Amino acid sequence: MSAPPAEQLELLRGATGRRRRTGTGRAENPPTAEPVTLPVARVAVDLPLPHLDRLFDYRVPASLDDAAQPGTRVRVRFAGRDVDGFLVERVDASEHGGRLAPLRRVVSPERVLAPEVLRLARAVADGYAGTLADVLRLAVPPRHAATERETDPAADPVDRDRSGTAPGPSPWAAYPAGAAFRARLATGDSPRAVWTALPGEEWARAVADAAAATLDSGRGTVVVVPDRRDLDLLDRRIADRLGEGAHVRLEADLGPTARYRAFLATARGRVRVVLGTRAAAFAPVTPLGLVVVWDDGDDLHAEPRAPYPHTREVLRLRAEQAGAAFLLGGWSRTAEAADLLRTGWAREIVAPRQERRAAWPRVVTAADGPGHDDPLAAAGRLPRRAWTAVHEGLRAGPVLVQVPRTGYLPGVSCRGCRRAARCPGCHGPLRLPGNGSPECGWCGRTLPVWTCPGCGRPGLRARTVGVERTAEELGRAFPGTGVVVSRPGRVLPRITGEAVLVLATPGVEPPATEGYAAAVLLDGDALLERPDLRAGEEALRRWFAAAALVRPATAGGTVVLCADPGVAPVQALVRLDPGWHAERELEERTVLSLPPAVTAATVTGSPDAVTQIMERLRIPEGTEVLGPVPLPDPPPRPAAQPPADGALPAEPRSRVLLRARPADRLRLAAALHEAAAARSARRESGTVRLRLDPPDIG
Repeated sequence: MSAPPAEQLELLRGATGRRRRTGTGRAENPPTAEPVTLPVARVAVDLPLPHLDRLFDYRVPASLDDAAQPGTRVRVRFAGRDVDGFLVERVDASEHGGRLAPLRRVVSPERVLAPEVLRLARAVADGYAGTLADVLRLAVPPRHAATERETDPAADPVDRDRSGTAPGPSPWAAYPAGAAFRARLATGDSPRAVWTALPGEEWARAVADAAAATLDSGRGTVVVVPDRRDLDLLDRRIADRLGEGAHVRLEADLGPTARYRAFLATARGRVRVVLGTRAAAFAPVTPLGLVVVWDDGDDLHAEPRAPYPHTREVLRLRAEQAGAAFLLGGWSRTAEAADLLRTGWAREIVAPRQERRAAWPRVVTAADGPGHDDPLAAAGRLPRRAWTAVHEGLRAGPVLVQVPRTGYLPGVSCRGCRRAARCPGCHGPLRLPGNGSPECGWCGRTLPVWTCPGCGRPGLRARTVGVERTAEELGRAFPGTGVVVSRPGRVLPRITGEAVLVLATPGVEPPATEGYAAAVLLDGDALLERPDLRAGEEALRRWFAAAALVRPATAGGTVVLCADPGVAPVQALVRLDPGWHAERELEERTVLSLPPAVTAATVTGSPDAVTQIMERLRIPEGTEVLGPVPLPDPPPRPAAQPPADGALPAEPRSRVLLRARPADRLRLAAALHEAAAARSARRESGTVRLRLDPPDIG
């Protein structure tokens, strides 16, 4: 082959000499001179690895100068492949020097990442030892191109002329501090409050009224509730108060199209009131005037994906950054809410004691009624006082019976030696689904014949009773009465005024049109005896939620609680004083150095991975290290069931618990992130999970 012409050799030498280093170390051809005002784009690349948790600089080609604006989605070259990212800002020059790789393309000119949301996402990642990429996945829904094309970005906001109903008397008038709270919202102020609501559905009307007052000041509102049932109720009340189209819903159940359409309406400023579940906490509402979280004790507020932020903490951070008002409401109160009050960060909104007594039903314990000294009656699941409440309540309307456990007989034991019955294959607990054979609660294996490995006898007896078996028993005890069951997977929407027995597991109790005539809370000790830090707090929250569905005491409503009357959660329910219990719980946790009195962090994973993290961890002075300790093996997962997001593989696990002062939270989170980044950069084997203030620390 003949040699190339001299001019071609010169061009090849020039191209080689002008090759440059990209942001990832790749060499590409240099740019030609282009008149770009801010030629450097700082990009948050979608990379979940801790050691790559930073912004990367890229060159903006002249062809993308107009489209490459802060907040848009872009594609960039990283480590030899095209990856997604968000353009964060445009600057004059790179701090790192050298020549930069160009932006590959602008995916969409839509500005979906607002500066306020980016600042919040960075703060959440720093506070939970996570990465910005993980938080942005929670904050910004996936793009839906057809939805972008079908909507008009220049459409006027729809909430300028609200057409809702006349406000009428404010529901905040029932609270001495409520009227002042609403008035400050209307004047553009930003109060912070912890609100203990009165029972019924008026809480949703109060939130709608607060959102309307905030709109009157020219600001927007973000409201986050735990589940769809609360969201449906609030949706109706907001529509009644503000008119149709003045708000949007953001929830995963909407589907990608409807969710992205609601997100775009918010990002474009067409609506300034957003309701939703966890991810709605990041909704790009501007200017933001009020954030609301309802029932912060519900575990649905804890994000199951890394970095596992809690809605309450996300909205607290956002209120501080945006200078917005903050409202935390519920029928009960958590220790974290009590801590906000104790530190003076928020003020209390609560009704006077006399009005609470009139609004709530009368609450009694089964042990205080007639026949409580009868040992046979005490041993029964439905004590005499509870039976009487059901019998008399059915004369006036529906009666609610709360049962803590699902299934028929979720726990069984040997009929002879009373030893807990377990699966011979995986050693999981056995249960009886009804009239069928025993089955394993872990692997699902069916055992037509079971023999106790301890005493060698066949036969099983009930150790715990579920809602299905309870419904069967009450159906026999009250013949001729309709019995319906509400449980996960089969949640009843609403109960009419007819006399019917409604059995439900905690959290899925259907509301009654005119309220329940009575409620019986069975097996209360089962909720209190769970090996969990928040067992008492969670039991009280679920009891208050059930009691809120019962008619007030002035209308004859009665709640009977079947639990030990001497424990604090039971006393708090009888006294209708969740604030007292929250303060007591906070004092105990302070003495025991438990959250929220301290900042806790867990390092969980394979023993080698946990050891590697701890060897590199530079913890703040005064931090207490507990462990490592081995953890029990997780239950086997059926082959057809996909693994949960963030779930650790089935391998030996250990855990280290770190306890630090609340003032050292950010330093502890930064140290954990640094140790995880060093391990990630070295591609060390094993799996590890970092969590700040995990809800299941107990």
